[in-house]
Amino acid sequence: MQQFDVLIQGAGPAGACAALNLAPHHRVLLLDRQVQPQRRIGESLPPASRRLLGDMGLWEDFLLQGHTPCHGNRSVWGGTAAEQDFLRDLDGHGWHLDRARFERWLRQHAVQRGAVLLAPAQVEAAIGVADGWQLALQGHHGPCHVHARMVIDAGGRAATLARKLGASRLQQDRLVCGWVHGHDEHAPADGLSRIEACEDGWWYSAALPHRQRVLAFHTDADLPAARLMRTPGWLATTAAGLPELGALLCSSGFVANTGPALTAAHSALTMPAAGRGWFAAGDAALSFDPLSSQGLFNALYTGLAAAEACDRSLAGDLTACQGYAAEVARIMQAYQQHLAYWYSAEQRWAGSPFWQRRHRLAALQHELTAPA
Repeated sequence: MQQFDVLIQGAGPAGACAALNLAPHHRVLLLDRQVQPQRRIGESLPPASRRLLGDMGLWEDFLLQGHTPCHGNRSVWGGTAAEQDFLRDLDGHGWHLDRARFERWLRQHAVQRGAVLLAPAQVEAAIGVADGWQLALQGHHGPCHVHARMVIDAGGRAATLARKLGASRLQQDRLVCGWVHGHDEHAPADGLSRIEACEDGWWYSAALPHRQRVLAFHTDADLPAARLMRTPGWLATTAAGLPELGALLCSSGFVANTGPALTAAHSALTMPAAGRGWFAAGDAALSFDPLSSQGLFNALYTGLAAAEACDRSLAGDLTACQGYAAEVARIMQAYQQHLAYWYSAEQRWAGSPFWQRRHRLAALQHELTAPA
């Protein structure tokens, strides 16, 4: 049975960040179900990411990757069009990423720093023992068993490994995202992300490297629009009729070049986010509504924070897991307050099921945080 100090399930941004920070000092096994990162939604990095990448020794190399600067956000929300730029942000501008290439880059750094990457592979079973965990893995070459002193679940929203270890997953809503990638013949040079609300949800679009663009729609899984999103051509055709985003897509010459993809986008929290001998990071710890534009940043941050807490635990700090879990809970509380504020600001379709649900959640959040 091979011995490792840390096993990490999931080689996405959270798992790769945890691995590349732990690998110089510990024996790290990094697992992922996919041999290579897949094209996916979630490609915005806010300006504060510069500090995180710098702390991990990645900033200079990141700049060489050629991702697209993001200079701010433009929204049509609550009946008003508004822009928020990053000109006064001390960290500079943000970034729109080639997400799959960004994930490959993080994996490469993890391996270069000493992590063992095994893909495709995943944890099938975990048994707690006196000095850590005995884990049954299923990979391309069949089943195998390893021993690890600590484990980190960075495997995504399902938090499969954390739930195997006794955690609960609390889901707040049923938000889903339908999206396509496409080509811009005349990509706008303003570097802005776009958000536009509508009766059944809200839209997002951003220019990506190499004249690519992502177009996405967010609604609830049980609403009719969620079924329509699966229809080829529906996203681009429907977005073309929007007052502002439609005009942008027309002027840019946007043409979708992928079929529609559907992914979960709900808010959720793993309780607790850490326990004796284990941590959850990224979406496996807490999942953000994409309206926050913080999902990828949260993956990087919790990947680094979980690595630091894991390192302290391996050194004998018995409080590290409780401190990490408390930090995740604080992040979730602040996130819920901000999300409630933004959803309550849109009142034009207060009678539609999508917005009724958000307003109820916002009212509940206000009650929970109001002074006694």
